[in-house]
Amino acid sequence: TVLKVLYLIFNEGYTGQEDLAAEAIRLTRQAAAASAEPEAAGLLALMLLHHARRHSRLGPAGELIPLAQQDRSRWDMELIAEGVDILQHALAQDRLGEYQAQAAIAALHADAPSAAETDWPQILQWYDELARLTNSPVVELNRAVAVGQVDGPIAGLRAVEAVPGHVPRHAAVRAYLNEQAGNRAAARALYLEAARAAPSIPERDHLTRQAARLQR
Repeated sequence: TVLKVLYLIFNEGYTGQEDLAAEAIRLTRQAAAASAEPEAAGLLALMLLHHARRHSRLGPAGELIPLAQQDRSRWDMELIAEGVDILQHALAQDRLGEYQAQAAIAALHADAPSAAETDWPQILQWYDELARLTNSPVVELNRAVAVGQVDGPIAGLRAVEAVPGHVPRHAAVRAYLNEQAGNRAAARALYLEAARAAPSIPERDHLTRQAARLQR
């Protein structure tokens, strides 16, 4: 329960309140130091790996920059190295939990020199583990993106069909996969649908720009 609350605090800060994210990391460091539970270390690793990308997530005007388009030279490599080291020690205890699996996925993204060099097959394997641990439709939706990268966008869209339509960002994932499959009209309509349901202004504006790009 404590770890879930800390993760909620971090996620709230991750959307823009950097001090709140830093405070969540500070508290999680204390929790990890006081506990032999590998999930505490896994959560700390996950936070550090995400926080390492904080300076590249938004553009000069506050616009959202997707992971694949971020300037990786702006990532904090010391935080990444620390997160990977903590994760490796947690995984060595052979008591896998959802935070460790999420951190492993984040570590694979952080380890890739470029978006094109991302180890998607291994990420998909970790999503399989995460889906087994959580039975979460949100995880299944994220897994569908990995399926699309490994087996192609049509396979990704088939994976999305198994996810309930009310899951957040369902339309956004379908838009992305349809675009990858060459279905530009469908992708544009779905980007607009996703923009209407976006939970934040930067995300709404980003999705609207994607629709406008396809219109052009």
